[in-house]
Amino acid sequence: MNPKEKLFLLKRYKKDFKDNKDHKNQNPKTTNYKKLKTMAKIISVIQEKGGTGKSTIATNLAGMAITGQRTALIDCDMPQGTSASWSAIRLQSKANSMTARTAATYQDLAGLVEQLTANHDLIIIDAPPRIAETTKMALVLSDLAIIPLGASAVEIWATTDLLKTIEAAQQIKPNVQARILWNRFRASTNSAKELSESVGNELQIKQLNTKIGYRVAYSEALARGLTALEWNDKQAQNEMMQLGKELNQILKIEIWGKK
Repeated sequence: MNPKEKLFLLKRYKKDFKDNKDHKNQNPKTTNYKKLKTMAKIISVIQEKGGTGKSTIATNLAGMAITGQRTALIDCDMPQGTSASWSAIRLQSKANSMTARTAATYQDLAGLVEQLTANHDLIIIDAPPRIAETTKMALVLSDLAIIPLGASAVEIWATTDLLKTIEAAQQIKPNVQARILWNRFRASTNSAKELSESVGNELQIKQLNTKIGYRVAYSEALARGLTALEWNDKQAQNEMMQLGKELNQILKIEIWGKK
């Protein structure tokens, strides 16, 4: 992260950090809970390497939010726009079920989040598959960064490069959390198990307990604007429900559950 980018981020979010500190120091009797309730939780799905299932995770998290939760999905992986295409299909049959936006630059992303955070409960950011300004911005904006990871050495090498970017973002916003999510995971193979056990020490990022299997159901549901919960595959449904429950616990929220 170069000095110019860091200065931009510090200036833009200095007020937000001050507000968070003020809320922490307030007396519970005088805290404006209505205002606190409008502060959206922001999750970014980030990975330097393409083809790791970022959009699958992002779209499922956005689509699985329980009824009454105001959800926004921002696709920064343009021009591929998988999440944007999924959103367009979904909104044809489920109008007003969520807000869908795209961001081509880190300035666009910052502006969109600033607009959306006051009237949404959850914002999901599908970041681009490279270490760019937009990826850095997504990290600084987030409460939690999810890093999809397949059981291959190439993906692990790419994630190693991402560590420096996460550390730089945490210098600006120390409370950004990061978690590895094993995706397209073949639990029956020895190589997958061995990599899962060794990655924690090598990458020094906590792993989610949930592991997403290698299932056709995810791509089939994605192509139709659906989530795994809306597709006839019990294992995929259970995996995504478990992921939602785990994220609820990490973020101390109740966004995902039975609709």
